[in-house]
Amino acid sequence: MLTGKQRAYLRSLANPIGTILIVGKSGIGDELVKQADDALTARELIKGRVLETSPVSAREAAARLADLVHAESVQVIGSRFVLYRKNEKEPKITLPKAAKK
Repeated sequence: MLTGKQRAYLRSLANPIGTILIVGKSGIGDELVKQADDALTARELIKGRVLETSPVSAREAAARLADLVHAESVQVIGSRFVLYRKNEKEPKITLPKAAKK
């Protein structure tokens, strides 16, 4: 689970990156899940977009994809969403430490 500070940091990193995942009229299929999984392994942070013809909303797509690829939904704005999953073997993003209680 991401803290607010970590989520804000990931949003700032996601701002300049391009959209690499597009959910179209066929919705979320096996190919899209594989594409998301491969991209998260390579990049850790990806941005996706849901087309108007898609049967799911951006929030639903982000939640379902995050669940299927074991990732965290960082942000959903309009038709775009951001997913994050740490690469345990070769981490590329160092998150700020969570505040201790």
